[in-house]
Amino acid sequence: MKLPLPPPPVSELIHRHGRHIDRILAHRLGAEPKGVYEHWDHLRHLTPPAGLDTEQWWLGIKLARQALGKELPLRDKSDAPFTFAASDSIQRRLFLVARDAAGALQGADAIPSDGMRERYLIRSLIEEAMTSSQLEGAATTTQVAKEMLRSGRAPRDYGERMIANNFQTMRELKRWLGRPLTPDTVFEIHRMLADGTLTDPAAAGRFRRADEDIVVQDESGTLLHVPPPATELPRRMQTLCDFANQGDEGEYFIHPVVRAIVIHFMIGYDHPFVDGNGRTARALFYWSMLRSGFWMTEYFSISSILRKAPSQYTRSYLFTESDDGDASYFLSHQLDVLLQAIEGVHAYIARKQQARSEAETLLKPGSRLARRLNHRQRALLLNALKHPDKAFTIAVHQRTHDVAYDTARSDLLGLVKARLMRQHRQGKAHVFVARPDLSTRLPR
Repeated sequence: MKLPLPPPPVSELIHRHGRHIDRILAHRLGAEPKGVYEHWDHLRHLTPPAGLDTEQWWLGIKLARQALGKELPLRDKSDAPFTFAASDSIQRRLFLVARDAAGALQGADAIPSDGMRERYLIRSLIEEAMTSSQLEGAATTTQVAKEMLRSGRAPRDYGERMIANNFQTMRELKRWLGRPLTPDTVFEIHRMLADGTLTDPAAAGRFRRADEDIVVQDESGTLLHVPPPATELPRRMQTLCDFANQGDEGEYFIHPVVRAIVIHFMIGYDHPFVDGNGRTARALFYWSMLRSGFWMTEYFSISSILRKAPSQYTRSYLFTESDDGDASYFLSHQLDVLLQAIEGVHAYIARKQQARSEAETLLKPGSRLARRLNHRQRALLLNALKHPDKAFTIAVHQRTHDVAYDTARSDLLGLVKARLMRQHRQGKAHVFVARPDLSTRLPR
């Protein structure tokens, strides 16, 4: 990866262009040219406004950002505070994320049962567990990972273990919501994520030691980031926990979505563990969002978006570090990721609802499919579409439709033969459950 060119220091720009400051300010430059939080590495290739050169343009932008800037109680390796600017586009996206993460998910009110909501939740947890682990090297294919998690079988290799750990940790995040975040809690979360995946098993749930100081490189060996030394980690982690637990009583308000994203950033920046830092960072992001009341976050998978463009994820870290610790670059990137994840959930629910609606149409009296099924079978399948996890028995079907036992048995076995339902034994009874993809299995 090509490292971004750091911008010239503001102090140097003022020294070189201070005599033109009135002309620069007269342009009323905002923090974001055309609504984009540009970094110097890209902006230097763009055409500046008439009457300004590129350095003067950048100076005007930086002054606008400083006017909007807020210091965070978190510091970089040189002990300078990280900052962020509440620009117009960032505030707009914060509103959109908060609206969908704390309110009703579009289309969720049409989901007819708690069972279907649980299906959507499991789907998102599986997606996040797989892609978060794949971002850090798990080579297990998506199909194999889904089979493992849905069946509950034990993981068979390193990649599957990473994914299984991530899935279990995401399921248990609610266990920590009612108590403040402490270094011990972070250790516990890391231990769950890293169990059975580290070269040194004892490294799970503890800080990296001084002899384990690491650097972050890309696949070609380019040095991307040198984390703070191990000796500073206890102090830095405690400061981060204090920040995570801070409510609205601080010196100024920090939007809880900003807080969650900054926690994500700091774990990646500090790299407190020998491995599993990314998984821990994303898990703590979810913890912070859920703790702040953004309950729909459970249904979003940010890692599935990050995995599509991992270089942009890395670059948002590099932009922040190279431009005076301005965390707005990372914040802006993560807000885009969240909005894409939200859109993905909306699209998923819409597809499922459309498939169910089409399936119900296929089962209406007079349709081609309806002529192949009797009215009892159609009624049962409609019931199963609305309640996907519901179990049906011959005895209940017999009483519901007031038919002979053999007729009820024939109805259910006919649906099994048509590969629309599955049959298994529960004690002495035969139990029938609709196939998970029932809506798409119905012949068109």
